Amino acid sequence: VQLQASGGGLVQAGRSLRLSCRASGRSVGGLGMGWFRQAPGKEREFVASINWSGGNTKYADSVKGRFTISRDNRKNTVDLQMNSLKPEDTADYYCAVGRIIYDLLPRTGAADFDSWGQGTQVTVSS
Repeated sequence: VQLQASGGGLVQAGRSLRLSCRASGRSVGGLGMGWFRQAPGKEREFVASINWSGGNTKYADSVKGRFTISRDNRKNTVDLQMNSLKPEDTADYYCAVGRIIYDLLPRTGAADFDSWGQGTQVTVSS
C-alpha cells in the first residue's frame, strides 16, 4: 500500500490545519491507521490513531482535546484535524497503516504499523 499525506503548511499559533492521507494500492478499510510526527532533532512520536472501524481512537496527551483523527473507508483516507496549534506542534507528520486486520484497538507504537507515508511538514509560528 502507498500512502500520500497532504495538508501541511505554515500557520500561526492558534490556527488550524487539516491533514489528509490517502492510501492506494489496496483497501485499508480493515486496518487501523495512525499519525506520527517527528520534529527536527527529535525521535518520531505518536500523535493519534484510529481502529479499523473508526469507532475507537487514541491521542497523545500533548494533542488531546486539540486534534481529531477520522477516517473514511470508502475513500481509503484518514484525516487529522489540528486546532489551536502551538509552536511545539511543528514537525513532519506521517500517516501509517496498522499490521493487524480488524484490530479493535487503536495502536500507539511505531512497531504496530508497517506502511508509512512520506510525511507532510507542519510549521507553527509564534
